[in-house]
Amino acid sequence: MIIKNMLYFIREALNSLMRNRLLSFATISTVSISILILGIAVLMTMNAGSFMNRLESDVEIIAFLEKNLSSSQIRDAGEEIEKMDGVKQLTFVSKKEALHRLQENFGGKEYNLGTTIGENPLPNSYEIKAADPHNVADIAKKVEKVHGVYKVNYGQGVVEKLFNITKWIRVISVIFIVLVSLGAVLLIATTIRLAIFARRKEIKLMQLIGATDWFIRWPFFIEGILLGSLGALVAIVLLLLGYDSLISKTDSIYFFSLLSDPIILSKIYISLFLTGSVLGVLGTYISLNRFLDV
Repeated sequence: MIIKNMLYFIREALNSLMRNRLLSFATISTVSISILILGIAVLMTMNAGSFMNRLESDVEIIAFLEKNLSSSQIRDAGEEIEKMDGVKQLTFVSKKEALHRLQENFGGKEYNLGTTIGENPLPNSYEIKAADPHNVADIAKKVEKVHGVYKVNYGQGVVEKLFNITKWIRVISVIFIVLVSLGAVLLIATTIRLAIFARRKEIKLMQLIGATDWFIRWPFFIEGILLGSLGALVAIVLLLLGYDSLISKTDSIYFFSLLSDPIILSKIYISLFLTGSVLGVLGTYISLNRFLDV
């Protein structure tokens, strides 16, 4: 009996889609646009978050050491820093290595900085990575008190502004996704309501002959799931083609590196497909209740 009823519901849903082809097409297009906008918003948010995390992870503390320290004193200073809470990684940079980096970054092949400046004036230093980039300022204050450290640099002022900007970008991104989701629900509910309004006499007639509310609801719910799923599928295909093309164009540019993990992207696309189905059901539920309560 249950299987027979389900076949009837599915058949009625498909017949409804065929009878209202133009309206069904409009609904699928509406869902596609809504899910496409939502998908773009999600991908933008995730890429922005990934970019912000990369910027934050690049923040490091440089502790410059006093010139006259012995090897044992340099080692003791490093051990003391390494034992501090929140320190993830510690790298010693000798004055020779610092000059070599300076040569690579600014001197090039035609200009020898070592010959020009004579005696190497650069100090030995420690590069410190924090487990949580937001604790950089606190760790830097502790490092300043270590014996043998005469100066600490972590981009004071700039780092605090960076963290403030990244915080607001994440907040705005979440708000944007919520607003787009709400807009999609209202848009789909309005569109499906038009389809149900066109069949209001049929619903009233079924009520008069004794059909239960759920017997009337099921074909519409299946129709809503089909409309939402088809619309989401179209949006996912467009999003997949467009995003893959964008990845291939920016793949060689590190600064514009986009999220390309196939597992994460697959989860996003599956979530969008399920979202389309849920929005279809939700829109149908909101719209159908109005007529069944008449």
